[in-house]
Amino acid sequence: MNEIKDILRTMDYGPAPESSEHVVAWLEAHKAGFGHFIGGAFIRSGKLFDVFNPATGARLARVTQAAKGDVAKAVAAARRALPGWAGASGHVRARHLYALARHIQKRERFLAVLESMDNGKPIRESRDIDVPLVARHFYHHAGWAELIESEFPGQGPVGVCGQIIPWNFPLLMLAWKIAPALAAGNTVVLKPAEFTPLTALAFAEICRDAGLPPGIVNIVTGDGAVGAALVDADVDKIAFTGSTEVGRAIRKATAGTGKKLSLELGGKSPFIVFDDADLDGAVEGVVDAIWFNQGEVCCAGSRLLAQESIAGKFYAKLRARMEHLRVGDPLDKSTDVGALVAPSQLERVTRLVEEGARQGATIWRAPGAVPAKGCYYPPTLITDVEPASMLAQVEIFGPVLVAMTFRTPDEAIALANNTRYGLAASVWSQNIDRALEVSAAIKAGVVWINSTNLFDAAAGFGGYRESGFGREGGREGLAEYLAPPDLAPLAKAGARPHPISAHPYIGEPVEEGGIDRTAKLYIGGKQARPDSGYSYAVMNARGATIGHAGLGNRKDIRNAVEAASKATGWGAVSGHNRAQVLFYVAENLAARAAEFAARLRGMTGATAAQAKAEVDAAIDRIFFYAGFADKYDGAVHAAKARHITLAMNEPFGVMGIVCPQEAPLLALVSLAMPAIAMGNCVVVAPSAAWPLCATDFYQVLDTSDVPGGVVNIVTGKSAELAKTLAEHDGVDALWAAGDAALTKSAEAASSGNLKATWTFSGPRDWRKAQGREFLRRATQVKNIWAPYGE
Repeated sequence: MNEIKDILRTMDYGPAPESSEHVVAWLEAHKAGFGHFIGGAFIRSGKLFDVFNPATGARLARVTQAAKGDVAKAVAAARRALPGWAGASGHVRARHLYALARHIQKRERFLAVLESMDNGKPIRESRDIDVPLVARHFYHHAGWAELIESEFPGQGPVGVCGQIIPWNFPLLMLAWKIAPALAAGNTVVLKPAEFTPLTALAFAEICRDAGLPPGIVNIVTGDGAVGAALVDADVDKIAFTGSTEVGRAIRKATAGTGKKLSLELGGKSPFIVFDDADLDGAVEGVVDAIWFNQGEVCCAGSRLLAQESIAGKFYAKLRARMEHLRVGDPLDKSTDVGALVAPSQLERVTRLVEEGARQGATIWRAPGAVPAKGCYYPPTLITDVEPASMLAQVEIFGPVLVAMTFRTPDEAIALANNTRYGLAASVWSQNIDRALEVSAAIKAGVVWINSTNLFDAAAGFGGYRESGFGREGGREGLAEYLAPPDLAPLAKAGARPHPISAHPYIGEPVEEGGIDRTAKLYIGGKQARPDSGYSYAVMNARGATIGHAGLGNRKDIRNAVEAASKATGWGAVSGHNRAQVLFYVAENLAARAAEFAARLRGMTGATAAQAKAEVDAAIDRIFFYAGFADKYDGAVHAAKARHITLAMNEPFGVMGIVCPQEAPLLALVSLAMPAIAMGNCVVVAPSAAWPLCATDFYQVLDTSDVPGGVVNIVTGKSAELAKTLAEHDGVDALWAAGDAALTKSAEAASSGNLKATWTFSGPRDWRKAQGREFLRRATQVKNIWAPYGE
């Protein structure tokens, strides 16, 4: 019996190579080079570049480098195809998506081998994880295409979508982006990564063979310049997955263009192991978290946080497991860790680890043999790392695990959130109460409990903070490719003209009298004088001075953000209690309705009927969002895995809100109330031309049980305040309404911290500014995967 145990314990895996003959034959058939896929046909237009197998260094294929003209042709083809595809019934689109899913399944093994040869990942992963998920996304979104008209009433496609995908999951990222875009009725131009374009080109053949009409899917290949040309092209949306640095550049490039934007960027995800965890299970979790796909995963659990009492024992178990990881040929079914994607990536990983060693970190590499040829790096564990060190903060994007310890759950949460990223996290504990509490406190878009790296088309994926904004997958991912009914431009809506137009409507004259006073700022529940000490005159529609308001500056914004940050406990208040506060605000505003109507008449020159209508609409709007405060529910996604996948709507935290010049009361209420109904605290820059409604409104807040700091009001120059709010790292999201210059400046300024922004350019009809879209934009979705069963 002992001999049998010894044999089983020491048994080596023999080679189990996957045949590549079909892929080799396909590549040989295209040895003259691959062209772009535009308008349903492959087009060769320029010089070719080489694509290499990272495991061997051998050239696989030659692919066309796109020029700006090629990108323009692809966008034009997508634009021509858009009316027909957007106008097709959901059922027709569903049948096409279903056909794509079926064709992918028919070529599963071919696609898996091609992906492993092009990317370097083990065939077990591409065969058992990537390609089945690709088919799943097209099947899932075929269902959404069928249901979209009833589930998203009144919404339509965004238009032509430019999509840029990375090299770590080439085919899966393609499916994440193309499937929802097509389901929603959009057409696409996709640019795959320069290192890994081959499965995208194989997918183009599938589109052709499956009978997808020409121009709906277009694929252009090349380097980063092609991606930049696509960002600048005449597209309606950009969806990007890649590095945070490139994401910043795209945010800046799209500022003020009106293009819808979603970014899925970098991560430095924590893997938290408590002392009551199943340590053997957690060790296997670490293997899946950081050595899956060679650690080239944006949500890789690259920061191990082990509770101090079990850290030594856990490290020992982990090292023992690392000794049995097999590094080698990606096409060998016995391989655990394949090759990094390119020599440049291998050089980056090597350099970062060596720099960490020079800073005092302890480096331990798995002792197994690493092939001398190819872009291989051994599985590596790094200890003796400080939380603020380079290795703990920088995304290495390789098979490198950085380990630290903690003592208490609060310390674990603090360490987990000690990063500029917020993409994913993994929590290991047998205490479900602790696991859920920690999961809720972590600032990340996805949290896995006693599991890691679980993905499904039914569950949204995306980040907080500098990991980007927007979601992919699930209902929330589909919403990224839909355009809700927009606020109608004021001139088309028949509402009264823009308040600072050359010839405003002059209603009944209203005399302003009484004691002259300067309206103060409202910060932390208290009136405050502006830091500058300056005020400015507020003019009515006839050009007469009717009062003064404080001229807020950067320091006032800083003070307001600080006050809002201290009040973020508002987000933990029950929806019922927030609803009661908002109902009380509406009640107290109604009690002063005549006073606010008179203020509107005096400022804007509105008639008595117009002023009364605006106040009544503001009261109705507060009631609407009070009603939603405890009814904007999350969901339990029907993912394939045996997990309860909770999609929780969470407040951003601190939101900046810049109000337009028109509708000074109604616009303020329309923007601030949904934000606080969802648990955010806000810093509001009201109408610069007519701020006195806002400074009257804080008197209503004072008498309505609104906690200090939940609503802060800073008057002044809208453009300056918007830019300051956009640049402030303590502001988690920004809504800005104003002219084109203001909204462009706000979006560009937000590129530094990549906060989510929502802008309204030009005057709008604020009577229509109500609905679930405001609630969706006031929240970010966190998906928590909790296993169940034995």
